[in-house]
Amino acid sequence: MLPPVQQNSVSVDTVPDKPRRFVFVLLENFTLLSFAAALDCLRLANQMSGKPLYSWRVVGEGGQTMACSTGTVFQLDDDLTELHRDDTIVVCGGRDVQAATTKRLLNWLRREARKGIQIGGLCTASYSLAAAGLLDGKRTTIHWENQDSFSEEFEEVELTKSVFTIDGNRFSTAGGTSSIDLFLQVISNEHGEELANAVADQQIYSSIRTDQDTQRLSVPTRIGVRHPKLSQVIQMMEANIEEPISPSILASEVGMSTRQLERLFRRYLNRSPKRYYMELRLQKARNLLMQTDMSVINVALACGFASPSHFSKCYRAHYETTPYRERGAHASRLSV
Repeated sequence: MLPPVQQNSVSVDTVPDKPRRFVFVLLENFTLLSFAAALDCLRLANQMSGKPLYSWRVVGEGGQTMACSTGTVFQLDDDLTELHRDDTIVVCGGRDVQAATTKRLLNWLRREARKGIQIGGLCTASYSLAAAGLLDGKRTTIHWENQDSFSEEFEEVELTKSVFTIDGNRFSTAGGTSSIDLFLQVISNEHGEELANAVADQQIYSSIRTDQDTQRLSVPTRIGVRHPKLSQVIQMMEANIEEPISPSILASEVGMSTRQLERLFRRYLNRSPKRYYMELRLQKARNLLMQTDMSVINVALACGFASPSHFSKCYRAHYETTPYRERGAHASRLSV
């Protein structure tokens, strides 16, 4: 049997008159890791300080139970009821956030926002906040897989690629372990860096990120190749999906000939620059088809295709189905 862990409390100079209360709003198919990571930071802050700095409630539509994306069902403390002005709302999103963002949820968020309550979203829940109009003119982030569709739908919101953002009384995370980074920042701001570091140590979390850190791995890490010119070209491709850049211009930008660029892609990625660029564009198109109500022609234009017929031909060659069938199949899965 392992010996008991010796835990030393961390001194906290000021203790609030009452714990700061976080109200976690679970959406259908929410991401468990994002929710659990945030909640555990608050629990450990209380434990390590030896004081009740934070309290929390878990609510959701219906007030009974809510299932996360793994299928595990959680008991809720309450329905979407009226809150106090000094509460903090944390909406927990996940898979199929559009379907989970109901009219009742939007109305409730707008009503509570009028009180001046601080409201944030974890993982994909920035979509819910934006749909409620609570992020207009604000900086926010969302999971990288949802960034394309979000930027198309909410042009008035300043979308970043940060692991988390805090902008006035709004905050957001990109999902996964970024909840830890955000809540460690909250703890540090309110009760000092020493307590935040103690919480991180308890979680075996040794690389604390800030809102200046981006959520995705660097291009070299993602593709498994460390070649500066190849990385530079891929970054240019990713930044120019709607208006693709020709291989000759890409090559010129990094001081290479078109033939040298071809050889570089063949050697490291086993495909031509044109093929790789096409795959990037089709991947974005698939995200837009799955996550937005954009027409197929608008999806095609947003991904650099001049005509729907050309888009459909390329899409079918890559995914072995047409854009229309892909969207229909996805809609059928959601309705089950």
